[in-house]
Amino acid sequence: MNFNTIEFATGEGVATLILNRPKSLNSFTAEMHAEIRVAMQQVTENADIRCLVITGAGRGFCAGQDLGDRASSGAGDVPDVGASVEKDYNPLIRSITGLPKPVICAVNGVAAGAGASIALACDIVLAARSASFIQVFCKIGLIPDSGGTWNLPRAVGLARAKGLAMLGDRLPAETAEAWGLIWKCVDDDALLDEAQKMARHFATQPTRALGRIKLLLHESFSNTLSEQLVLEQKAMHELGQSEDYREGVAAFLEKRPAVFKGR
Repeated sequence: MNFNTIEFATGEGVATLILNRPKSLNSFTAEMHAEIRVAMQQVTENADIRCLVITGAGRGFCAGQDLGDRASSGAGDVPDVGASVEKDYNPLIRSITGLPKPVICAVNGVAAGAGASIALACDIVLAARSASFIQVFCKIGLIPDSGGTWNLPRAVGLARAKGLAMLGDRLPAETAEAWGLIWKCVDDDALLDEAQKMARHFATQPTRALGRIKLLLHESFSNTLSEQLVLEQKAMHELGQSEDYREGVAAFLEKRPAVFKGR
């Protein structure tokens, strides 16, 4: 399929999805959402893809929603923002967090509004030193969507989450790392290399186990310890029957590198 608003490529077990509307800082349109859905379906269904990298073209990662696109597609004078969230953004967040494979976000510039929320929905967030995160929703009378109100307090605590969401101040990448909002801040010219290096590493690891790790960590926030222990036991039982577990044990005993196949 030919894409107009994204670039999508695969190789070495890694899928790379690039938001590609650089003139508008890769802001989201209905067309972009539709194209991302196609790409995400490929990532989900193709067992040869064992890691996903998401980044942006040009000088910014994503400025959030293209307000002009939303306004032109709304009924009457007032577009239904909630309908847009339900139709496009919520499914995107669920597809990222529910993907049983690692998702790396390489934030190459400003990540604002839904752009910031989408970055924070990914498993590992790398950010260029010049990048920043801005919760701009309060500037237009809205709330952080796309999981923003869920991820922010869990990542940085309630006090900082309130400050970010209610003030809409720019948060530099280095501060985001110091606060635990992202995994790592790297030099601008090293960002994509760092992301691809990490992705290629994940593509050689036990994919099913990595997918279960992210699922259990997500579920832990709503479970009691006893409930989580049961889920851990079930996961260990299932993964203990996998080819990757047998290979990992054999490699350990034979003192050689393991060759995992994601099965």
